[in-house]
Amino acid sequence: MIISNPLIISSILGGLILILLAWIIHLEWRLKKLLRGKRAVDLEGVMIDMGKSLDELTTKHHELANFSTQMDERLKKAIQKVYTVRFNPFRDHGGNQSFSTCFLDDYGNGVVFSSLYSRDKVTVYAKPLISGKSDFELSDEENESILGATTGQKS
Repeated sequence: MIISNPLIISSILGGLILILLAWIIHLEWRLKKLLRGKRAVDLEGVMIDMGKSLDELTTKHHELANFSTQMDERLKKAIQKVYTVRFNPFRDHGGNQSFSTCFLDDYGNGVVFSSLYSRDKVTVYAKPLISGKSDFELSDEENESILGATTGQKS
């Protein structure tokens, strides 16, 4: 069924326009009610404050991310790997009173301490390590402690 009468078409379009106009008036009334009185200023202020807070939070987030990256780099230079080997350098007396302990950072830099216990004295040696290597001659026990520290074994 095709509506060809211009009066009917105009009436339908007029009715739709009236419905849409009523809807617009209703929405404007609700908006004015929302923004009316002292709460309207508060609402606008709250929205502005929230925008400022969001900007501050974004800035703080970036600062914390940078700080976390810096801390990660600093922690790589801290002692992270430790391993101790106990041994008896003199077969004729004593127990495993002597030891070799290695302290390394994430890059393999650090120091290996060795303590040799005998009846008369205790001798302590410290040998620096760069990338797990030393310019000084290392004993088997010192090499074992370095290997244990680099592989993450529990002593």
